[in-house]
Amino acid sequence: MCRTIAVFAVLVTVATALAADDKSPGVVVDKAKRTVTIDAKVAPRKIDHPAYKGEIYPIEVVACWPFAGEPGKGGEKAHETIVTIDPKIKPSTIHKALEDLGLKPGTPIAVEGKEPKGPKINVYIEVPGDDGQPKRLTMDKVLLDPKTKKPFPKSVEFRFTGSAMIQLDPEKPDKTYGADQSGTLIAIYPVTEKTVFQTSLTLKEEKYLKLETNKEALPKEGTPVKLVLEIPTK
Repeated sequence: MCRTIAVFAVLVTVATALAADDKSPGVVVDKAKRTVTIDAKVAPRKIDHPAYKGEIYPIEVVACWPFAGEPGKGGEKAHETIVTIDPKIKPSTIHKALEDLGLKPGTPIAVEGKEPKGPKINVYIEVPGDDGQPKRLTMDKVLLDPKTKKPFPKSVEFRFTGSAMIQLDPEKPDKTYGADQSGTLIAIYPVTEKTVFQTSLTLKEEKYLKLETNKEALPKEGTPVKLVLEIPTK
């Protein structure tokens, strides 16, 4: 009986975490086009803080909250991201928006040898075009291997895994949507379960595929852009 009550309490907490308003400022859901468009900014590739020692770290995520002045505050992966989104936008809000469009989340992974599961989505970064019209860039245009100059593999899928639920207080059974704590929206490698989206890559690829942004494709750091999530047509 106690176990049943505990499970019910967790389920209620999960439902509450995902009941965020998908009309958050900076988020536009287009049911006809089956897209979720999020306001974002091109992220800095170097964070000026002693903890980071002036280093530039390889890209591991596409989108997360920005750095908030101290490690552990703001986006956990803000030093390894392409774009940042407003911290007022909860990743669980984006999760709910995708579910409202008919997708069911899969399973996030953060262990060696396993591949994240979930329905495929298309990910674009929409930037101002030379003709004044917005231009959508796929990740093979945005990311490259800085040594070989080879683009991010087109064969890599982005998947709606949903985030792992985490227990913030070991003294309480309540769990929260993990990505709402980490601020990570889209992870390229399964280095964290606290994210809404992962790719078909495993931790094995993370060891040799080191990524950098393509400065020729992306506008300068701090430029407002759009992050577009699109459900592919069958």
